[in-house]
Amino acid sequence: MSDVSHPQHGPHNEGSHYQPSLAVVLLILVLFVGATFVMLRNSGAAPVNGTTTTTTAGAGASGSTSTTTSLVPKAKVRVQVANGTTITGLARANTQQLMTFGWDTLPEVNGPSTAKTIVYFNPGYQWAARQIATELKLNTSAVQPLNGLHSVAGASSDDVIVLLGPDSAVKG
Repeated sequence: MSDVSHPQHGPHNEGSHYQPSLAVVLLILVLFVGATFVMLRNSGAAPVNGTTTTTTAGAGASGSTSTTTSLVPKAKVRVQVANGTTITGLARANTQQLMTFGWDTLPEVNGPSTAKTIVYFNPGYQWAARQIATELKLNTSAVQPLNGLHSVAGASSDDVIVLLGPDSAVKG
C-alpha cells in the first residue's frame, strides 16, 4: 500500500490574508483625506442661489465699499402666494410654477383684492423677491419691502409674499 503524504511546503495558516504594503496603505489614506477635503470645501464654497451685492457709502474720496453675500439657498426661502383676484386657481398655478423653480412654497391662499401684483419681501430677502418677480415675468417695480404690513393674513413672517393681481393672469 502507498502512503498518503502531505505536501512538503510547510504548515498552511487558515487565517492568513493578503496584507498590503505600508506604501499602499499610505496612498489610500492620502487619497481618502484629499477627497474628503475637496467634498467638504465644495459643499460650503458658495450659496446655491444666493446673490452678492456691493454697496458704496461715504462722502467724497473716503467712501467705503462692503460686500454682502446671502447664504440662503432658494429652497430655504419661504414663499407665500396669495390670490388677490377673482380668478380661480391663479395662486395654485403660480405656487406650482415657483415650486418647479426650486422655491419653498407654502400652500396657496386667498389674499386681499389688489389692482396689480406685488412681491413683498422681509429684510434680507430682496434678492429672492427680485428673482421671483423675474421668474413670474413681472416688472421689478412690483418688488416692495413688507415694512411690517400685514398684506396677507398670517404671512407677515414669511420671507417673500406674492400678492397676485389681474396682471399676473395675463402673463401666467
